[in-house]
Amino acid sequence: MRELKELLDARKELKDGKPAFIRQDYQRRKRLGRKIKWRKPKGIHSKIRHHLKGRRKMPSPGYKSPSKVFGLHATGLKIIHVHSVSDVNNVKKENEGMIISSQVGIRKKAEILKKAKELGITALNLNIDEQIKNIEEFMNTKKKQKETKKDSKEKPEAKEHGQKPAELTEDKKKEIDKKEKDKLLTKKV
Repeated sequence: MRELKELLDARKELKDGKPAFIRQDYQRRKRLGRKIKWRKPKGIHSKIRHHLKGRRKMPSPGYKSPSKVFGLHATGLKIIHVHSVSDVNNVKKENEGMIISSQVGIRKKAEILKKAKELGITALNLNIDEQIKNIEEFMNTKKKQKETKKDSKEKPEAKEHGQKPAELTEDKKKEIDKKEKDKLLTKKV
């Protein structure tokens, strides 16, 4: 465990000193951009390929992190991507941590987080307690909005007359029935 921690620290130092490997001539071609994948320069006169002083660095094995910590999170846990509640059961809490996929919806995410908390599994990309609280608050506000929307909806006749449909007088009921019959009679067949 101590050795693993030392290797993780060494990897962090190496990454801090590593240059940004930028593709050759990215500034000349807009489509390349700064974040596009590295491609080895192949030109005969390429200054980067010749490793001339003052030019950009090329990736090489010397920049590689220690192989024992390759693919591990900064905490030293192996990263497991979780897409469903059943995937949480496959995570070993001693040496693995989970990352919830961004494709997972809010309800399923809440279920996954509750299951992870129950099993004592660490989530590497978020705080479990805080996230569960935020999701529940969001769901409650959505429920309240739905309820208020349902309550505000009334039948159109009641809105026109300023009364509930049960409180309509006989005369008004007759008028409404007459209008409906007129609509049916005026329809062309």
